[in-house]
Formats: sequence, C-alpha cells, structure tokens
Amino acid sequence: MEVDLSPKFAKKTNGGNGGYFSTWSPSELPMLGKGNIAAVKLSLLNNGFVLPHYADSSKVGYVLQGSGVAGIILPESEEKVIAIKKGDALALPFGTVIWFYNKEDTELEVIFLGDTSKAHKSGEITAFNLAGTNAIFTGFSSEFLARAFDLDEDFVTALIQNQPGHEIIKLEENFKLPEPNNEHRRGIALSCDEVPLYVDVKNGGRLVVLNTKNFPILGEIGLGADLVTLEGNAMFSPGFSCDSALRVTYIVRGSGRVQVVGADGRKVLETDLNAGCLFIVPRFFIVSKIANPEGMEWLSVITTPDPVFSHLAGRTSVLMALSPQVLQASFNVDSDVIRRIRFGTSDAIFFPSRN
Repeated sequence: MEVDLSPKFAKKTNGGNGGYFSTWSPSELPMLGKGNIAAVKLSLLNNGFVLPHYADSSKVGYVLQGSGVAGIILPESEEKVIAIKKGDALALPFGTVIWFYNKEDTELEVIFLGDTSKAHKSGEITAFNLAGTNAIFTGFSSEFLARAFDLDEDFVTALIQNQPGHEIIKLEENFKLPEPNNEHRRGIALSCDEVPLYVDVKNGGRLVVLNTKNFPILGEIGLGADLVTLEGNAMFSPGFSCDSALRVTYIVRGSGRVQVVGADGRKVLETDLNAGCLFIVPRFFIVSKIANPEGMEWLSVITTPDPVFSHLAGRTSVLMALSPQVLQASFNVDSDVIRRIRFGTSDAIFFPSRN
C-alpha cells in the first residue's frame, strides 16, 4: 500500500487563553509514524505562559515569528533563561524541562520537530507537565506528596490543585519572570542569521546548515537542520539524502511547487507548497522545488546530526563527477550533448529564473 506523501497543515489541539498548540497527526501524515518523527507548533499570545514541562522526545525548535523568553533546564543542570526571536534555533535533548513566555503584542510562533523513536507513541510527542490541571503531581496521593516536599498534606494538596490552567495560561500584565541572560544561550540556542551561508547563489537562493560543527548539541539530539531561502521563480536542484536520513520540511513563507521521484523513476508526488504545510521525503527519494514569484523559505530537519546530500544537477552534482565517457555511454548520446550538460551551468544547488 502506497503512503500518502502530500503536504499537510497542522490542526489546533490544545492550549488555553494564553495560546495554543497545533500538531500534525500520523493518521493524516503517515510518514510521521513510519519515520518516527513528530511536529508541533506553538502559538503564544501576549502574556501567554507555557507551563514547565518535559517531553519523551528530543527535538529541534525554530522561532517562526515574534520574540519571547524561554526557561530551559537540561538534565542535571540549572535553569537557563534566554531571549528568543525570529530566526533562532533551539536544541532540546531528552529530559529537558522548558517553559515559554511572550510579553510582546506580536504572537510568538515556534515549530518543534522531534525524534519519537523512543517516545510512547510513534509520530507524536507526549508532554509531561509539572503544573496545571494535568500535572504529573496530580496523580500522586497527598501522602506521597507530603513526604516528597516535607510539607503538611493539606498544604501540599492545595498547592498542587491551585493552578486551574492547562498547559498554557495568561499571566497578569505586571507579572515579573526572570530576566534572560545572553550567556545562557551558549550551546542551546543559535541565531540562524549569524551562521555562515553554506551556499549563496545570486537570484537563486541561500542555504544555512545546522550540524555538529556550528551547533554541537545536535550530536546529542541526533538531528540536523537546514534553512533554505529560494528566490522568486528559482529552482532547488534535484537531490537525495545519501546517508539514509529522512527529511522533514516545513514551509515557513511563500509558495511554490515540488516533485518527488522514487524507485524505478516513478514520480510519487507533484503538488503545490504553501506557507504552513509540512511534508516528508522518504529515504533515498529525490526531491526538487521551484518557487513561485514571491519566493519560498523552508526549514528542514534531518534525522542525522551531520547529513550528507547528493545533488543530480549543477556544478557540484553527481553527473559532474562522472567522466564524459561514462556519461556518453550511459545516456547514449554524442560528446557534444555531454559537453552541454557538463558546462551548461556554473551554479550549485540553486538555479535562478531564466525569465
């Protein structure tokens, strides 16, 4: 039975008056379950506060819009409070406790893509909240809680039950949370604007790669990422992951078209792409994209911290590495055709519009 590869949009699932979460379901996007990948988007309103929680998945986050504050406690570490803004990437290993706060009028949006190979449900992230109506402490008896906190049973029961909110709440305007410390960002947050461009083609596009060289904590998480900006009507070269990694792609802005080809030269997907949709390319399948006139930007998370890709067109392609004689024999064409293929473009990965 063939797997549906068509892009899907997230659906709002839960939250409160301070914001909400949206998720992609494995039942609607089967490749999530097959690839052990989950995707969640946080939308946090003014004075919205995400209650402290941890999850059963390591994950990479990317700030799509707005700015805010995050509190992060890595395993066996102290709380680190950091400022986050559009373009920031976050790396959250297993067992990380985190909270978010947005004091600005602009909505804060963060997308998380996580590895669910060790999660309770394949293709889904399960959160364990430390406070709120579904907090983990609500499941313990007053006796256990009193002994754990060394407090009176009635007091500790009232403490645990006093928060009526669920996952996301709205704080009072004058409520003061810890101020962010820029030093705390080191190792867990990275501005993609400050990462040197991996590829930059005029009128074609730009590529930022996040791997263990510029973001070492990704080695612990087991995920890598890239951020691609494709100029209007430009093309992203056909290519594939040659290290058996899955590529989960979220369209950040703009629109365009995509084609995916699988085994035996069979096209398995041809469709439009729009901001907010997510799709997954199976292992070793070839994918290529062309932007519409307004251009297109996407974030891809790859299921290895140091991904390796092969491209099939352009200056750095596999075809360029093959000798002219091998190409001539393989395609059954004369040497003039091969010469045109090999010297027809000086661009790599991105091909500007011909218009």
